[in-house]
Amino acid sequence: MLYFSLLTSDKINYKIYFFIFLSKKMEQPNLNYIEELAGDDISVKRKLIKIIKEEFPKEKESYANAIEKNNFNEAAALVHKIKHKISIFGLEKCYKSASNFEGNLKEKSKKGVEEFEEILSVISSYLKRI
Repeated sequence: MLYFSLLTSDKINYKIYFFIFLSKKMEQPNLNYIEELAGDDISVKRKLIKIIKEEFPKEKESYANAIEKNNFNEAAALVHKIKHKISIFGLEKCYKSASNFEGNLKEKSKKGVEEFEEILSVISSYLKRI
């Protein structure tokens, strides 16, 4: 929706921004894997979600600090840890993006940082809702 607020009256710009908006639409997290692991045991499901809710913000903050300090090795290690949570939430395309970003960090490049941080934002929002 951000793209619509940036539009001019020019129809060509509208089509370009609309295309970008649709092409950038991200996968949405889900609990399918957690539900599969927990089966009918709601307490297991709650414990898994609680652990993720406790760990994820800390890992996200540590990652942000590492990126800010250009500590590529630490950032890559944190992306590696976070990738597992991305996978747990069924975000297959996001997992691939995170893997690529991890590789870039190992090569001392921040290519993909915006996309990865968008993934972190989506997960953070989701964790607030569950």
